[in-house]
Amino acid sequence: MTLTISIESPQQEDVRALIAQLDAALLVLTPPEHCYHMTPEEMAEPNATVLIAREDGAAVACGALKRHGRIGEVKRMYTRPEYQGRGIGGQIIAEIEALARAEGLAQLVLETGDRHHAAYRVYERAGFRRCGPVLDYPDTGWSVFYEKPLIEAVAA
Repeated sequence: MTLTISIESPQQEDVRALIAQLDAALLVLTPPEHCYHMTPEEMAEPNATVLIAREDGAAVACGALKRHGRIGEVKRMYTRPEYQGRGIGGQIIAEIEALARAEGLAQLVLETGDRHHAAYRVYERAGFRRCGPVLDYPDTGWSVFYEKPLIEAVAA
């Protein structure tokens, strides 16, 4: 079984199916009015890059980098349940971080749901730390926010 992670279009049929599975999984844990999904069309916009993990050709996990000036936002992280626990999410986060660093982004941020405990472990293992609300997300209590600086602070 060969796992590959590469930049792909979110508008492929099998990637759309993966994203639909992600959306359904999120709606089990979070009310729709507190879900901040990107559609495949939004994920295809120039300010976003989508990474797809494939095993033997099948799309099994995804993640995206959305750019907001010098801040990168981690979006659409998901691994199909039967592939969870194998470190695939961590590999996707590492690829997103490498891309953000190569582009000179100063920081990565993300919003996740308050009941997504498995996601917390992935982000914390990758060096993200909890913080207050990021970007323009409301502080509703349904969200947990993370950040990771990519550029070291210069000592004064």
